[in-house]
Amino acid sequence: MVALRHDRGSSSRGRSTRAPLVWRAMLALDHGVVNLAGRLRVSGGVPRSLRGKPFLMAANHIGVFDAFVLMAACRRLGLAPRFMLAGGLLDAPVVGPALRASGHLRVDRGSASAVAQFAQAAEALRTSTAPIIVYPEGRISHDPGLWPERGKTGASRLALSAGVPVIPVSQWGAHEAVYWGTETVNGLADILPLARSGLTSPVRRPTFRVHFGDPVDLSPFEAGRPGDAVKAHAAIMRAITDGLVPLRADEPDVPRFVDPTRPTDGHSPWRPGAGS
Repeated sequence: MVALRHDRGSSSRGRSTRAPLVWRAMLALDHGVVNLAGRLRVSGGVPRSLRGKPFLMAANHIGVFDAFVLMAACRRLGLAPRFMLAGGLLDAPVVGPALRASGHLRVDRGSASAVAQFAQAAEALRTSTAPIIVYPEGRISHDPGLWPERGKTGASRLALSAGVPVIPVSQWGAHEAVYWGTETVNGLADILPLARSGLTSPVRRPTFRVHFGDPVDLSPFEAGRPGDAVKAHAAIMRAITDGLVPLRADEPDVPRFVDPTRPTDGHSPWRPGAGS
C-alpha cells in the first residue's frame, strides 16, 4: 500500500458520495447540534485520490459526544461516513432502524457470530464508496491524561484483510461537552450528570478540534502474517497520537477540563514519552 499524497485543497470542496436519505438527514441534524454545543475546528483532509473509494478512518475515543463531533467534521469535508456499531445500538427502538437503514456495520464483540461479522465487515469495506470509522481503543480512554489507550488489533486486521488505506483521525475537546457518566444506566441519577453537562455546553462553548492525518503506511505488513496486525495497530495508534499532540499543546499532561465521572484507571503506552 503506497503512501498517498495529501490533498489539502480537497478538504472543503469534496462532495460526499450519495448516502441514504435518513443518514443525510441525521448528519445535517448532528451538524446543527455540534455547532450549538461548541466551536468545531477541522484541520488536515482526505486525499482527493481516496474520494469515492473504500478506506478506514481510525480515531481516538475521548468522550460520549465525540462520535457526533466526528460526524460533523466528516460532513464538513463532504464525507458521509459509516460506523462499526455495537449490536445493542442497532437493535434499539426508533434509532436502531434508522441506523440500520443508514448502512452502519454491526459488531457483537465476544459473540459466536463475531468471526462471520468480521468477514462481512471486510467485504463491506472493500466495496464501500464511503469511509468507515472505527475506534481502535474499543472504549473511551481511562488514561488519566486522556491519551489513547493500548487498544485492540481489530482495525488493523480489518484494514489489512480488506487491503484499504487507513486515515488516522485525532480529536480533542469533545470530552468537554458531555460527561463520561457511567457504564450502565439504571435510573435518573445516572442520566443527570450527562444532562447537566450537555445542557451547559452551549454556554461554555468548548472548542472541538479534529485533525485528519496522512494515510498510515501499512505497506510493510500483510494480512495473516504472524505479528503484522500488532505492528500495524501500533503504527495506526502512533499516527493518531502524533496528530493529537498539537491539538492539545497547552494540555500535554492532563485535560484542563475535569470530568469527575470518568474512570482514570487506564494507561496509555502511546503518550509522548511513555514508550510502548
